[in-house]
Amino acid sequence: MKAVVYQGKGRLLFEDRPMPRIQDPKDAIIRVTLTTICSSDIHIKRGAVPRAVPGTILGHEFVGVVEQTGEGVRRFFPGDRVAVNVETFCGECFFCRRGYVNNCTDPDGGWALGCRIDGGQAEYVRVPFADNGLTLIPDSVSDEAALFTGDLLSTGFWGASLAEIKPQDTVAVIGAGPAGLCTMMCAALYGPKQIIAVDTADDRLNLALRHKLADTAVNPLHQDTVREVLRLTQGRGADAVLEAAGGRDTFQTAWQIARPNAVVCVIAMYEESQILPLPDMYGKNLIFKTGGVDASSCGKIMELIAAGRLDARCLITHRTSFGHIMEAYDVFENRRDHVIKYAIRVSE
Repeated sequence: MKAVVYQGKGRLLFEDRPMPRIQDPKDAIIRVTLTTICSSDIHIKRGAVPRAVPGTILGHEFVGVVEQTGEGVRRFFPGDRVAVNVETFCGECFFCRRGYVNNCTDPDGGWALGCRIDGGQAEYVRVPFADNGLTLIPDSVSDEAALFTGDLLSTGFWGASLAEIKPQDTVAVIGAGPAGLCTMMCAALYGPKQIIAVDTADDRLNLALRHKLADTAVNPLHQDTVREVLRLTQGRGADAVLEAAGGRDTFQTAWQIARPNAVVCVIAMYEESQILPLPDMYGKNLIFKTGGVDASSCGKIMELIAAGRLDARCLITHRTSFGHIMEAYDVFENRRDHVIKYAIRVSE
């Protein structure tokens, strides 16, 4: 079968790989129908994810059809359409029992797919702990509507839940890329007074406004972000800030635009270390919450998709077939042609 393989820093190959097989009774083999490229895949390619293993098939955001199950799988059967969780998790360890599935202590737990074990930019993939890591797709939900369930929407849903958003709050989301846009969608579920999108790309800000994901857009290239957020909040600052950009200066912007006693959630993946300048923020009494997504709410997210309350299809700006995935990587990594997300058809 064909697959995109990480060969070490700066090197990806589209090559033939053996078909995956059941290795554990809790495994399932999935025939991938639709996959995509994530910013995390670009981080891996650039060597910014130390845990990534050369020789691994990339891809952790995809949907497909169950082809085969191990004898220990109880919830899924061949022929089921499923969305695949970015994280594989045992469901039994200290962290899993508390919903912290990103920290699952099993060797194949946490973010393993497409990083430490073979992922879904392939025709077929083995998914460990299938009963935990798969979500059934209702007949009324298309592959494209379900595509972002296991990662981007999970990231937004998790981040919004951490932010302690209340009705009438002002929420600022830094980054109007795929993760930031999904974060805006999920923040809106809490009924805030306004959502402010912050990004340096006007096309992304316009998408957020056009699809009513944000009420106001701020571009730091044209506006003083801190001054504008203070203006929009009667001088207080945002009640909740979600940092989804991971840029050189966005971490600093996050705490600067937060009001005293606000919650600042850092949900971005950085390629460089960040500094927490405690003397500069003394007296703001901020609460910081950080880390990788705990994608433990995929079932709820799928219910919201089916009910029409979450719809991330507006992120799909480009579509192609699997044979052209390396061209898609070039477009996505270099942000050409106003790309947000690719939908890459692997099979029907």
